[in-house]
Amino acid sequence: MTPRPTSEAPVAAARHAGPEDRAARRGDLLAAAAGLLLVVAAAAIGTVIERANGSLHVNWPPLYASWFPHVGPGTPAALAVAVLVVGYGPPLAASLPWRGLLLACWTAALAWTWSLALIDGWQTGIARRLTTEYEYLTVIRRFDDLGPALRGFTGHILNNAPDHWPAHVAGHPPAAVLTFVGLDRIGLGGGAWAGVWCITVGASAAAAVLVALRALTDEPLARRAAPFLVLAPAAVWVGTSADGYFAAIAAWCLALLALAATRRTGGGRRSAPVPAAAALASGLLLGLTCYLSYGLTLIVLPAAAVLLLARNARPVPLLVAGAATVAVAFTLAGFDWWEGYRLLVERYYQGAAGVRPYAYWVWGNLACAVLITGPATVAGVRRALAAAPAALRRLRPSAGPPPGPAGRLTVLVLAALLAVLIADLSGMSKAETERIWLPFAWWLLAACALLPGAHRRPWLAAQAVLALLLNHLLYTGW
Repeated sequence: MTPRPTSEAPVAAARHAGPEDRAARRGDLLAAAAGLLLVVAAAAIGTVIERANGSLHVNWPPLYASWFPHVGPGTPAALAVAVLVVGYGPPLAASLPWRGLLLACWTAALAWTWSLALIDGWQTGIARRLTTEYEYLTVIRRFDDLGPALRGFTGHILNNAPDHWPAHVAGHPPAAVLTFVGLDRIGLGGGAWAGVWCITVGASAAAAVLVALRALTDEPLARRAAPFLVLAPAAVWVGTSADGYFAAIAAWCLALLALAATRRTGGGRRSAPVPAAAALASGLLLGLTCYLSYGLTLIVLPAAAVLLLARNARPVPLLVAGAATVAVAFTLAGFDWWEGYRLLVERYYQGAAGVRPYAYWVWGNLACAVLITGPATVAGVRRALAAAPAALRRLRPSAGPPPGPAGRLTVLVLAALLAVLIADLSGMSKAETERIWLPFAWWLLAACALLPGAHRRPWLAAQAVLALLLNHLLYTGW
């Protein structure tokens, strides 16, 4: 019987790996080990600080979580999804028809996210997550009269303001809470429907990233990323936090922009230009993204990378028009984004951020990023950083041919990494970045496609084990 290439080729490649390949694999393992050491250091030093003076305001540094070993109804399903994706994910990702792969990726990401959330049970893991005193659903009735609520929104941001908003409502522009107001208006009110919305929409980010990767790099590279996008440790926080929903909106914004800016759909097949509607839709989602979260204005960095990689600025007018439409609509409704942001900064330092030490969180946040993206992503980002000088040089028109698929993926990963570093250095993300940085985590996860095929399953298994440990050993706050 002739051996199947999908199983034998990686083994043969591993046997004949040269010194450079072996050195690269050692570098991957060292990078993952460095990520582990960063997490251990953040946990150990953070615990000492928190026990000494309580200034971190988290129970299990660096995460907003508590030590709580447990199993739940989602445990068998989560184990089953992990085993199936590790065992069958790579060959299925390589062989499924493209549209089938997108649907399978979304479905598998849904199964993974739901099963992780249900480890905490239906009520604790999903139905009550968005009903706590900090969350959006506590103020739904205050939006019965929408016009006055929007016009007076900024007047309730500060802690010393009358009837001040809870933390998450005050910390975001009104599109965030209006999402749940809208669900309530169509008869899908309450924490259960809000949780279903966030998980269902949030899991679609995996498919959105695949669409963008195929358009900007090539189809084989996108297919290599697919299993890692499914088994993302970030799914622990996608189910259930509103930031998972925000991440999906941002991901589809970039995916549509990639389609609008490229003339090829991937796989070497030339197609007709994507309609201008994609650029306009991307702009509308960009505007919505900025009115869901102030910090997500940084999504313009990956958006700029998309246009740079496509070497096409034609979508920009429609992109700007779409974003401006959202901004004008909110402004005419009475909400001033800039005033809201100014007051948010003041509110931010009225709360825990006023005492949380920047000297710890400026690097402790990066440990959170390791936990939501996993060791495989750390190794993939290492490969992206190693390839960065050559990829960036080839972006110059005078440098000859543009970067190849891996080089283009490298540039996209670098843009997401830059956004994370700016958010980190700003001091406006002290703690809780395991959920706040979800919109950027998906693009860092794409770096896993740079890992060699022969070692993809062990890296996938490491991703799954991390997510399972996080959800079974800790009770996360979001």
